[in-house]
Amino acid sequence: MTFKQKIHQYYSRLVEDRIDAFRDMISALTEDSKNDAKGSAGDKHETALSMMHLEQEKFNTKLREVLEQKAVLDKIDASVIAKTIVLGSLVKANGIYLYLSLALPKITIDGVNVIALSPQSPLGSKLMGNSVGFTFEINGTKYLIESVE
Repeated sequence: MTFKQKIHQYYSRLVEDRIDAFRDMISALTEDSKNDAKGSAGDKHETALSMMHLEQEKFNTKLREVLEQKAVLDKIDASVIAKTIVLGSLVKANGIYLYLSLALPKITIDGVNVIALSPQSPLGSKLMGNSVGFTFEINGTKYLIESVE
């Protein structure tokens, strides 16, 4: 498995774990609201039930966002190596590894730090469509693309 494939697999697992966590939270709230409905009555009950529904809606919104992230990751074929930077490229610039996919947490794979960034981010948009040797500047920092996988 290539370095880029390990990165992609790690981020895919991270997103899957988030999906599972949100689904668990939603089902726990659903179960709580069913149990609460059996033994309570009055204004306090209505308020508690309303709060649970608001919380459930919040988790449903977050779940939709994470499912959209999964859809983006699922479109990426980590075995493809393009000469120009596209969605799914692993770019080394100024000694920093950047994985163009989504804005996700920084990770360490095989002792190497990797930053996942969205193609829509300022840095991601500068990288898209360029290749090795391209230089650019963002916020006073000059970047040189050293490699593209």
